[in-house]
Amino acid sequence: MEYNFNSIEQHWQQYWKKNETYKVSIDLTRPKYYVLDMFPYPSGAGLHVGHPLGYIASDIFSRFKKMKGFNVLHPMGYDAFGLPAEQYAIQTGQHPAITTAKNIERYREQLDRMGFSFDWSREVRTSDPEYYKWTQWIFLKLFHSWFNNKSNKTEPIELLVAEFNKNGNLEVAAACSETESFSALEWKNFNEVEQQARLLKYRLAYLSDSMVNWCPTLGTVLANEEVKDGLSERGGYPVEKKLMSQWSLRISAFAERLLQGLETIDWSDALKESQKYWIGKSEGALLNFEIANTSAVQSQGNIEVFTTRPDTIFGVTFITLAPEHDLVNSITTSEYTKKVEEYISYSKNRSERERMADVKKITGQFTGAYVIHPFTKKNIPIWIGDYVLAGYGTGAVMAVPGHDSRDYAFAKHFGLDITEVVSGGDISKEAYESKSGVLVNSDFLDGLTADKAIKKAIEEIVKQGFGESKVNYRLRDAIFGRQRYWGEPIPVYYKNNTPYTILESELPLVLPEIDKFLPTESGEPPLARAKDWQYKGEYDYEPTTMPGWAGSSWYYLRYMDAKNSNVFASAEALNYWRDVDLYLGGSEHATGHLLYVRFWTKVLFDLGYVPVDEPAKKLINQGMIQGTSCFIYRVTGTNKFVSNGLKNNYDTTPLHVDVNIVSNNVLDIDAFKNWRSEFANSEFITEDGKYICGNEVEKMSKSKWNVVSPDSIIEQYGADCLRMYEMFLGPIEQSKPWNTNGISGVSNFLKRFWRLFFVNGEFQLSQVPASKQELKSLHKTIKKVTDDIEKFSFNTSVSSFMICVNELMDLKCNKREILEPLTILIAPFAPHIAEELWNLMGHQESITKTIFPIHDKNYLVEDEFEYPVSVNGKTRFKLILPLSLTKDQIEAEVTQSAEFIKHLNGSSPKKIIIVPGRIVNIVI
Repeated sequence: MEYNFNSIEQHWQQYWKKNETYKVSIDLTRPKYYVLDMFPYPSGAGLHVGHPLGYIASDIFSRFKKMKGFNVLHPMGYDAFGLPAEQYAIQTGQHPAITTAKNIERYREQLDRMGFSFDWSREVRTSDPEYYKWTQWIFLKLFHSWFNNKSNKTEPIELLVAEFNKNGNLEVAAACSETESFSALEWKNFNEVEQQARLLKYRLAYLSDSMVNWCPTLGTVLANEEVKDGLSERGGYPVEKKLMSQWSLRISAFAERLLQGLETIDWSDALKESQKYWIGKSEGALLNFEIANTSAVQSQGNIEVFTTRPDTIFGVTFITLAPEHDLVNSITTSEYTKKVEEYISYSKNRSERERMADVKKITGQFTGAYVIHPFTKKNIPIWIGDYVLAGYGTGAVMAVPGHDSRDYAFAKHFGLDITEVVSGGDISKEAYESKSGVLVNSDFLDGLTADKAIKKAIEEIVKQGFGESKVNYRLRDAIFGRQRYWGEPIPVYYKNNTPYTILESELPLVLPEIDKFLPTESGEPPLARAKDWQYKGEYDYEPTTMPGWAGSSWYYLRYMDAKNSNVFASAEALNYWRDVDLYLGGSEHATGHLLYVRFWTKVLFDLGYVPVDEPAKKLINQGMIQGTSCFIYRVTGTNKFVSNGLKNNYDTTPLHVDVNIVSNNVLDIDAFKNWRSEFANSEFITEDGKYICGNEVEKMSKSKWNVVSPDSIIEQYGADCLRMYEMFLGPIEQSKPWNTNGISGVSNFLKRFWRLFFVNGEFQLSQVPASKQELKSLHKTIKKVTDDIEKFSFNTSVSSFMICVNELMDLKCNKREILEPLTILIAPFAPHIAEELWNLMGHQESITKTIFPIHDKNYLVEDEFEYPVSVNGKTRFKLILPLSLTKDQIEAEVTQSAEFIKHLNGSSPKKIIIVPGRIVNIVI
């Protein structure tokens, strides 16, 4: 009976669907285990072989845990809102809902063919009103909450209003936008609009003017992580800085808790470091530099600067402001106005990431103004430079070029003074950033080490009234609104230009129909096109929609109780499933999605809606499967192509060619001619009648023609083969190249495994008890595979299966005692073939309901050893002997063996050297 993977896999996929094999419910008799994949955005291109890598790993682990007795939740859904569908709608006029549904249908078909154990009864789609009703509900909670610095938690806004009524804001310690002080009497005398304006400065979801990444081509604001090198990550369009009234979420209030929470979860060090850097905690001093009073400067007052190195205060030789700093225009003298304006225009078209990363590109402009050094009273020039960010700290830095590399490069470039204040380096060559030296040229700090000088400097700064001790964070509030159509409507309406939220009972606020998916002629977001779309027919709704990450910031909770129409998840479900035990996804989400989901979880925890304040106990970032691009070599100026091995004999240009018409680096010439019309009459210079392509590992991309669809692999080799091959490629966390050439080895392995169960083409298992060698091979594999799965070392598991099957074939093993547990063992990796063989063995229930085998250590105890027997130092033969034998017994066995007699040919050995359990060496 041949291994017909196509019919076997189709049969069991239908069986699982019909019998709801993977449907799960609360079961208090079993421990829970929640495995979560980062759900996909369903693009029109469908999945390529790189996409399922994490899904296969999570599926193996889910099946393993289920067979270990856990009640496993393993759901799947779709991140269904997004720019690509909207861009397609703009180009074609087709509603994003239609293309999204079509793309989801395609994804579901592909996922089903791979045999995943997802509980599809819990499927979520972020674009479904029944889902985004609860995304909007969470927004209401954010809007009606504030962060109390005293309790270090989120609290309902009603508590803040009660405090205002009692004491005003004089005793309030809150994370808030800058606001003036007011008494209880003043609060009560404010009218409704005035009260709401002040409350808005405290809300976790608030409206304010802020600098945003504006992409004119996409017509929307982008988050920092959606911008790369001044271009939108989606489409590569120019992005500029723009001041806009924008919804934001006060994630900055949670900076310290987000930092501390990292110590409680099992996430990779690299991911934790990414988040720590993004949060950017620093301790130092907040200093005030008084603006020098000159007739050329319009502004009076101070420039506020945060520094982590107040010990270097005497090394300050200039101040640098971010180009967007509020004071730039008012302090710039008329002499420099034009140059400053030109520089600001230049800077606003560079993204923050670009400005921080591009250390070699030094730009800046003098303003003509000065500040007074708080200690020396000297005038210090004020510059603007785009290496300073408006949103980090105060948007100004005290430049100490002698001891900061970016300040040093800036000073060298513009010929500014550089003063040494920490000994130990050579500032004629570079900045000395170490804290190991002692202070010099620093008045009362001279002779102190940097650590002691920091403390002393802060004491003196506070004493003289120049500033205060301060902890600062790089993390900024998250821009929440998007000027686009295909997203969740923000459940807000405006009365007297003041934002109010609709009632919970009025949710969901459904996305309205519009005539075009473009901004209005006056530049308003697309939702402003909606006709008669007003709250109670009177008040305008918020025209922006939520960002793509809104729906993904809480989806793990909805999976727990996906069909509940009364709450986002019941208390019973939340208290049972609690949090994610294993989360798999890409590292690219480290400082986007993963920060936001932690933030939302903490808010819901504070308000008593969820029982945990961290979403996932363990997280693994799977690596990327890269494409292996294939190249053909066109002889320059012709339509002739030369094979890889001969290309150096010609002047050639490499061209990408579709990898699907290349096999083992050999081009299918006929298929190539049919591939694109311009190649129909191509000529080929071959090697031994074959055209050999070159290859290179690159990112899998349509533009490089190196995308491999899982459909074609499944069609040719089967889903089980695809699953095992992707695991076999290497450690799950590492990136590795896809090479279809290597898949045949895994395919052959599955065929050999299948043949173990058949005698003369008929399914047949022997009931004869297993031998010691067979049991040893099995239990060695059980132990190795179990350990490997627990360590997520799936590639070595596949190797262990291959070794075991080879050993059993050598032993001609066909015994139920061995093959039945081996089938269970391989089931998480290759579920279809395992189900088929399990059924052929006579079992009525699915193999998923069995218990994962446990190794018996008694079978792993080595009681024999294969001795290498050397004659005059060269190994001549091997002899298997019991390890219990003494030296004399070993010698007797060796000298009586046929091989010994043959090699000595009647001679007597001069000496026999025996090391028990290692070697036998005969000297003749």
